[in-house]
Amino acid sequence: MSFALPWEAALRVAILAAFVLTVVLALTYLERKVLAHIQERLGPMRTGFHGILQAPADAIKLLMKEDLTPNSADKVVFQLAPFLVFVPVFMMFVTIPATATLVVQNLDLGLFYLVAFSSLHIVGLLMAGWGSDNKYALLGGMRSAAQLISYELPLAFAALGIVIIAGSLNLKEIVETQAPAPYIVLQPLGAIIFLIAALAEMGRTPFDIPVAESEVVGGPWIEYSGMRWAIFFLGEYASLFGSCALMVVLYLGGWMLPFSAGAADPVLGAIWFMVKTFLLVFFVFWLRGTLPRLRIDQLMDFAWKMLIPFSLVNLVITAGAVVYVGYVWVWLGLGWLAAFVFIYTVYLRTRRTA
Repeated sequence: MSFALPWEAALRVAILAAFVLTVVLALTYLERKVLAHIQERLGPMRTGFHGILQAPADAIKLLMKEDLTPNSADKVVFQLAPFLVFVPVFMMFVTIPATATLVVQNLDLGLFYLVAFSSLHIVGLLMAGWGSDNKYALLGGMRSAAQLISYELPLAFAALGIVIIAGSLNLKEIVETQAPAPYIVLQPLGAIIFLIAALAEMGRTPFDIPVAESEVVGGPWIEYSGMRWAIFFLGEYASLFGSCALMVVLYLGGWMLPFSAGAADPVLGAIWFMVKTFLLVFFVFWLRGTLPRLRIDQLMDFAWKMLIPFSLVNLVITAGAVVYVGYVWVWLGLGWLAAFVFIYTVYLRTRRTA
């Protein structure tokens, strides 16, 4: 797909940037309110109706705060790091389709593009830790890199199962092949692994080890202030929304309406897509309000000893279902059995380490 006019690309990117900023402001407010109600509090209430202006007020405060750079910091690395964290996350939104036509640029290798860009912000986190000339920031940056590299593998393997079934890396085509049923029915184990790995990629509870205040003060960005700190914050919430939107595209049928078995009305499809995405976002908020933080050894153990082996099992089952299509119900049963085995194994390990 190519743009009809040169200015159309710039217009779409500008609209996308405004959308991402608006979503980040909304998510910061919603997370505060959701966590407050989970903990039997009210959350923001004073700034605007029920505190709805609290997020814009915080954004204005961050814009007005002084931007400090430590004297001993590597200034070029220190100043570039926030942009190398946010820009790859923002670029992920370029090819995530909200409907068949509502997308900045539909790419034939869209899923490959997303997986590639999702790993680039590791460089920004390492640069933030190294450039700050602070041992706690460096430790946070190294933890971030170890975590993201480890969980990138099961996330990619889980997404590969979708590619095997759909026969395409094009996200629009992946959604359209889910007209009979969403892929979560065919890929229950893959969906669970993808969700867990995405939580780790976002640095959300219980995988928020890099910013463990009790251990490393505040992660690789502890020396940042003002707008540069806000860019890290912006990247975190943009990644949250983008990862949930990608899971909706891959496993929950995207904009496809229930029982429609075909292309949905663009407006209804976009509304349905946003509803599913925000339900996933609420689930992530709910996890933060209920689960404790893992230790760093538990986090790495879980990736290499649980997620990666089970993601490979999911790939074998998926490939078997595609090759031996006559026994597809047998392979589907094996997929669900593997999902239950995975959940039970996690339950046993949780009980043993509690």
